[in-house]
Amino acid sequence: MLRLRQICLVAPELTKPVAQLESVLGLKTCFHDPGVEKYGLHNALLPIGNNFLEVVAPFREGTTAERYIKRRGGAGGYMVIMQCDDVERRKHRMQQLDVRIINEIKHGSFNSIQMHPKDTGGAIMETGADERGNQSDGPWTPAGDSWEKFVQTNIVSQLLAAEIQSKAPRTLVERWAEVLQIPIKTKQNNQHSLELENATLRFTEVRDTRDEGLRALDIKTMNRNELIRRAAIVGCEFDHNSVFISGIKFNLS
Repeated sequence: MLRLRQICLVAPELTKPVAQLESVLGLKTCFHDPGVEKYGLHNALLPIGNNFLEVVAPFREGTTAERYIKRRGGAGGYMVIMQCDDVERRKHRMQQLDVRIINEIKHGSFNSIQMHPKDTGGAIMETGADERGNQSDGPWTPAGDSWEKFVQTNIVSQLLAAEIQSKAPRTLVERWAEVLQIPIKTKQNNQHSLELENATLRFTEVRDTRDEGLRALDIKTMNRNELIRRAAIVGCEFDHNSVFISGIKFNLS
């Protein structure tokens, strides 16, 4: 089992991107994790259906997040976090593939591993499991114990896909496929993807002025007109098919 459960965005500060996600997408913050403070970060978790958007922002100098922001020229996508039921097996597989584990999180019933982005490419990849249950709408420690109360689906209701851009998308998707043990799907337009249980990971050529990284998210939109109206009010860049928040293009599906 492997499903997309959480996407992490990184920004220079927390207030503006969280306010835009709440006001434009109609989401609500469910949790601030004090555990990330040891990394020099503040964060906020917002449920989107059964999955989560997280925003992290550094509050001290010299953090990995701060260096990432400088390297990519501003806020943007940071981590792809997947739910699995076999963390220990995947940990052993990383050793076999010479993929360095930069962080192993053990917090109560939750256990996850984060892989070094230089060994995988694209973004920080994380796979984790919560021993209290592995169902798609089940417990997820990083989002707190009462996240279900904060789910709002009037404007958007689901996270459908994540898009990672690269100068060598075929090489990148092959590496992710090897690490995650998922077959590659290639469309006629030479677009490569990996199908998780509940979402798609799409790998494309670089489409903007930034380097390799997490560029876009596809979201199921329940009220496109209201979303666009809200984006105009708060000053987000948008068109009829997408809106930009915190360096990420949200494709409206």
